Amino acid sequence: MAQRYVRIQTPEGKIYYGLLQLSRGVQVLDAPPWLGGQPSDKFLEPDNYKLLAPVTPSKIIAVGKNYGKHAAEMGTPVPDEPLLFMKPPTAVIAHGDEIRYPPQSERVDYEGELALVIGERCVDCTPEEAQGKIWGYTIANDVTARDLQQRDGQWTRAKSFDTFCPLGPWIVRELSPGGRLQTFLNDREQPVQSSLIDDMVFPPDVLVAYISQVMTLLPGDVILTGTPEGIGPMQVGDRVRVEIEGIGSLENIVTLRQSKQ
Repeated sequence: MAQRYVRIQTPEGKIYYGLLQLSRGVQVLDAPPWLGGQPSDKFLEPDNYKLLAPVTPSKIIAVGKNYGKHAAEMGTPVPDEPLLFMKPPTAVIAHGDEIRYPPQSERVDYEGELALVIGERCVDCTPEEAQGKIWGYTIANDVTARDLQQRDGQWTRAKSFDTFCPLGPWIVRELSPGGRLQTFLNDREQPVQSSLIDDMVFPPDVLVAYISQVMTLLPGDVILTGTPEGIGPMQVGDRVRVEIEGIGSLENIVTLRQSKQ
């Protein structure tokens, strides 16, 4: 099994990066792993930490319509070059946290995706150079208020609500391009999304290189690589699970967002 890099919080509120063991205990690292963190002498037992999102990015860059069949289900052609948008870091939540359904929307969709974690500063990279800037891989759910996306004519509001970017549960260093991405709702045995990762139009190295021509990518930044066909709505009370072979599964429950009085 590939090493699984996690970010955790102790009952005292201290936050660490670490290596998840088969026992579910965590070997604590002395720094984020993409910044050269090494194992320390601190070890946390399975019942002595909470799993957090595995990274705290300075920015999240997402790619739209990067699977041909998804572009078709949206009624549009595949873009000639990567279609970029952004999600704020405040949208990030962890495996097991609640996706909060905002009262402004009447349709909130799941979008299971492969996420890339950048390990080194990346500016004006070639695809060959960009591959070496990808430190690891995790799972994302690019939650989208679909009706607001269509109403606004641009995507910022629809993609940016708090809790609209579940990430996790951990990061792995290597991933087979032939791995399968699947999304499941509740207890249904059949996935609502199922696609091979290498079905994406623009592969990870091309995406990182393209984005680096626009903006500087920093260690810990996250790139969402697009969702396959099969997007659909979630309801309050639904449980959504995104699985990627070689990584694991990211699961969250949908609850109603309560506005402050």
